[in-house]
Amino acid sequence: MYRAVLLDVYGTLVRDDDAWAARAASLIAGRSAADPAVVARDWDERIWAMADAAHGAAFRTLADLTVSSLARTAALFGVPGAVPPPRPGGHPPLYADARPFLAARTVPVCLVSDADRDSLHALLDHHGITVEAVVTSEDARAYKPRPEPFRMALRRLGVTAAEVLHVGDSPAADIAGAAALGIATAFVRRAGRCLPASLTATHTVDALTELLPVLA
Repeated sequence: MYRAVLLDVYGTLVRDDDAWAARAASLIAGRSAADPAVVARDWDERIWAMADAAHGAAFRTLADLTVSSLARTAALFGVPGAVPPPRPGGHPPLYADARPFLAARTVPVCLVSDADRDSLHALLDHHGITVEAVVTSEDARAYKPRPEPFRMALRRLGVTAAEVLHVGDSPAADIAGAAALGIATAFVRRAGRCLPASLTATHTVDALTELLPVLA
């Protein structure tokens, strides 16, 4: 039986703001005649490669990484100065299964998110989400799949790796990251995403509410 749950936020509890990312890629692509999908892929790979190196004393906020990575991607495609402004105001919606899951769960929850502290807490306030603990990448000064965010979450809940279940939608950041510390995992298949053949989750579900019997 699990004594607590670690829960990813963007892509798991709330929808990712993919429209903003698409607009940024389209702007760069439109000024360079490049394929928007190629631009988007370069930017996605670039920002998370930069995040991998941003830990400890070298930590950088997600807002900083977003601006820097977009500038580098734009320059790569020969469009210097065509960087869109940071993500606009407004909050992505909750998935339909988010509130039922949070309302029915019987164990403490710690949100573990690759997000800046202020932006995540603004999102939680907007949706009225209250849980026992929250860990952002800014708090841990590291991004998943590095161990720091998971270890901070365990400390804040006062549990061990063997006592918790980590739930998320990212094969690398959530499933591989948590499993490396001996934490049981639940992969949420959002938008038809699948785990690579080399990776196995303890549980695989299509909705958060499918985990309630596991936590009972």
